[in-house]
Amino acid sequence: MTSMTTSHVAAGTALLRGAFAAAPLAMAVVDREGLVVTANESLGALLGIDPEVLVGKVAADLVDLASDTRAWHAYREVLRGRQARLRCTRRLKHPDGHSLWAQVTFTPLPTETAVEVAEGSEGSRDSEGVQGYGGRGVLLSVTDISARRELQARLRHLQMHDPVTRLPNRTLFFERLSAALEAESYEQSGTGRIGLCYLDLDGFKAINDTLGHRVGDRLLAAVAERLTRCAEEAGLARRNPGAVAPLVARLGGDEFALLIEDSTGTDQLADLAESVLKALQLPFDLAGQRMSVSASIGVVERHAAGTTPTGLMQAADTTLYWAKADGKSRWTLFDPERNAHRMTRQALSSTLRPAIERGEFALEYQPLVGMADGRVHGVEALVRWHHPQFGTLTPNRFIGLAEEDGSIVQLGRWVLATACRQARRWQLERPDEPPIFVSVNVAVRQVWDSDLVADVAEILAETGLPAELLQLELTESAVMGSAGRPLQALQALSDMGVGIAIDDFGTGYSNLAYLSRLPVSVLKLDGSFVRGFQYEGEGVAPNPADEIVVEAMIQLAHRLGLTVTAECVETAAQAERLRRIGCDTGQGWLYSRPVGADRISLLMGGSACRQG
Repeated sequence: MTSMTTSHVAAGTALLRGAFAAAPLAMAVVDREGLVVTANESLGALLGIDPEVLVGKVAADLVDLASDTRAWHAYREVLRGRQARLRCTRRLKHPDGHSLWAQVTFTPLPTETAVEVAEGSEGSRDSEGVQGYGGRGVLLSVTDISARRELQARLRHLQMHDPVTRLPNRTLFFERLSAALEAESYEQSGTGRIGLCYLDLDGFKAINDTLGHRVGDRLLAAVAERLTRCAEEAGLARRNPGAVAPLVARLGGDEFALLIEDSTGTDQLADLAESVLKALQLPFDLAGQRMSVSASIGVVERHAAGTTPTGLMQAADTTLYWAKADGKSRWTLFDPERNAHRMTRQALSSTLRPAIERGEFALEYQPLVGMADGRVHGVEALVRWHHPQFGTLTPNRFIGLAEEDGSIVQLGRWVLATACRQARRWQLERPDEPPIFVSVNVAVRQVWDSDLVADVAEILAETGLPAELLQLELTESAVMGSAGRPLQALQALSDMGVGIAIDDFGTGYSNLAYLSRLPVSVLKLDGSFVRGFQYEGEGVAPNPADEIVVEAMIQLAHRLGLTVTAECVETAAQAERLRRIGCDTGQGWLYSRPVGADRISLLMGGSACRQG
């Protein structure tokens, strides 16, 4: 029985040795010092080295483990018996010059197996070397995965490149952008900056719609070739041997990007953008069809530190929008101040309606003073937004936004009601003095999107303010172009007794003859006319043409039964000249800046004076 068992063991050992030697998998046994004890023919063939020569070699050197710190440390743990297995991918150099990708595995073996394999291999180290390894040998196996890697690379290329232009696609672009930002932020050898030209073709949709997508795709491919040429020339222009050409990518549709790593400043990006515009301006010949195309380009250049891919692309997208808004077929450089204004505008727009409900708006009043008697005849109500983040904002910061999103109707109704209520309060406080009127600005959209006549009638009834103490101001362009509903509303308000004034007169149509057919009672001369009088008494001769034009407008207005208010009166000399040529009332800092209602009460009943 014993002899039979011994013979079975011997036979098994022989089989094991034979299997190891003939196995198609490249293998070797490694001792605890990391030296090869024995290797099979497959490993010798894979590495291009005779298996007998491999015996005694440092196993880690055969598979280039030392160049990978993490793999090297894991390998040492396997040798010490502290880690079950190591598997990694290495690129190996064959003696004939070609390279191959290999999957390398180190796996601990039972003592008996290691000894049996070692003892049966000619030229191997003695079994003591294996047995001395803490009771274990380590099996090294190497698999050639070059074909699999090549297939993966091919699939990745297809996944990461655009099929029409063969340029890197959006996915690969963002991968490269993220890597570039990280490298530029932490490496000290470069400039630490990054640049981006983000462009799209002007009118490309029309080409697709009229000539078809096949022609559109050909055009995109031709554009890609020119962009690539521009990038290559830009790369050659950088005399730094380590510098790489800009990455050209198609981000989708007719959008392309050129990424410059380690950029040297805005001049470099500007030169690249100029070269792209010039290259695209040359006609394209697509299968005998000649066509021209232009592009708009947003240019961003900044420090990489603190920049994120999302932030950079948002800036580029905003700048591209500016380029298109400025007229297309041009490049525009990112402007932080302009962007801050845009961001502020968006923030204001999103909070306008809630701000009205929260009561963040207030009114200030600026006196309208009689030129002949110097008394306050009326006030203009001017709305202010006490914004919790941006402070007190004047109308030019938010009225346009309110008109765009329609909140001007709600805001305008609040301004009208508040101003009428205050005017009625002044009337009741000083019953023995001539009452002053209040002038309120009205946007055309208030006429179109609400029943302004009904709103005015309701507010006058609620506040008890006589209609003749309310004046509504509309811009000249709005009033002169009025027809249909706006004109009917103005007529109804005038019939009600409400005064209608044209604001900023002289900057639009200036059609005085048309005024005779409109229910207008007051012209407010734009401040640009009054500023022409400002040199009086300052050693500079005034322009007589300014006075002639203003005097002619005043005389014509009076013949039409209209009164005239001059805006932006700042000096006593201006006021005197306006009084002399017949102007009825004046408004400006000479008399008072816009102030609260309590300050207006101090001006009533006496001559107006400048309030600091």
